[in-house]
Amino acid sequence: MAVDMGRHFSMPQLLRYAAPSIAMMIFTSVYGIVDGLFVSNFAGKTALAAVNWAMPILMVLSSVGFMIGAGGSAIVAKTRGERDDERANRYFSLLVYATLAIGVALAVAGAFVLRPLYQLMGASGEMLELAVVYGLIALLSFPFFMLQYVFQSFFVVAGKPQLGFCVVVAAGVANMALDALFVGVLGWGVAGASLATSIGEFIGGGVPLLYFARKNASFLRLGRTRFEGRVLARACVNGSSEMVSNIAMSLVAMLYNFQLLRLIGEDGVAAYGVIMYVAMVFGAMFMGYAMGTSPLMSFQLGARNHVEMRSLFRKSMAFVAAGGVCMFALAQASAGALAQVFVGYDPELCALTERAFRIYALTYLLMGFCVYGSALFTALNNGLVSAAISFLRTLVFEVAAVLLLPLVLGPQGIWFATPAAELVALVVTLAFMLGLGDVYGFMKPRPGKARRKRPRPRA
Repeated sequence: MAVDMGRHFSMPQLLRYAAPSIAMMIFTSVYGIVDGLFVSNFAGKTALAAVNWAMPILMVLSSVGFMIGAGGSAIVAKTRGERDDERANRYFSLLVYATLAIGVALAVAGAFVLRPLYQLMGASGEMLELAVVYGLIALLSFPFFMLQYVFQSFFVVAGKPQLGFCVVVAAGVANMALDALFVGVLGWGVAGASLATSIGEFIGGGVPLLYFARKNASFLRLGRTRFEGRVLARACVNGSSEMVSNIAMSLVAMLYNFQLLRLIGEDGVAAYGVIMYVAMVFGAMFMGYAMGTSPLMSFQLGARNHVEMRSLFRKSMAFVAAGGVCMFALAQASAGALAQVFVGYDPELCALTERAFRIYALTYLLMGFCVYGSALFTALNNGLVSAAISFLRTLVFEVAAVLLLPLVLGPQGIWFATPAAELVALVVTLAFMLGLGDVYGFMKPRPGKARRKRPRPRA
């Protein structure tokens, strides 16, 4: 049965509700890592560097799906909180159809721009050719890749987060099994890895499309709609932080690759690729939690239940604080083993990867607050603040750190760039929360519970 989003959630209940989204994001990241493992161990470090080179452009193009999913789910959840399910389903249908159409258009356009863009980024020779092969095959499933991320958000709004997790597991298992076959057994290299990922994305985006198109037990169903530019524009503006974040991370990844190739060489690019694969899994806990709980905040905003909004905010801040400490400790404990699994065949590259990851792990102490802060304002339908947090965090601060820290600390300074950017972003995020908390009502004391005055000392 679909879960009632309007009820009060205790901390254990909130974690159970968010758990499928957390698991879904972790599993999505894990089966992305499998590509890297098979490519690195069966095709070599040049192939691994090529895949790492190809991904940023694909993520820039796919950011539209993140934007519509995050921004649209907040609108649909708020509409459900206002008890207008018919209008919520109309909005839901419009956003899904728009994503599918945009995905097809971007896939066609992407086929013409991949090679010149990879050349502009500095790729050449064998690495360029392998990156182009990976990218062109990935575009075959591009509309479904975008739909997969849209439906991950809407499964939560539909009250079916567990079903969303099951779909991701099915897509991930197919991807990993086909990686083993295409890359490990048949030796198809980056082409096999990209084909395996594409088939997984057909499952991840296609199965939910069929589920919501038929009568189902959730709160949402695809049906007849009409074009409403205002709603689509609101979804895009509200979800712009997610688009900004993905575009910025991709642009920063390109800058990292350029700097690493210049300062350290191909080994630096390969080490960064390993760190990014692992970072996706560690960061997925925070992103999954934000994805799983944001629709609850949107629903309560629509219902004007400020008491429950405050409860959700306080529990969420406690979760990201505790989660950050746990992720940092786990990263330090597993750094050597993870480097060995990916690049153990090259002792020098393995040692570089381990050192770099131990430094990068400082990020996990801080990033949860920034990820949740951006998602919080998206849930509150304040896309401007959410986008500001994401833009400053993932682009402005990190670009500055990537360019400046190597000048101060030498080549090793580049690994401190992300932790330094997260620290500055944390200050900005907390400032927005404190400044706007009273406006939205998630930081005010509960009505009827006035603060107890301290007794004055007797003279």
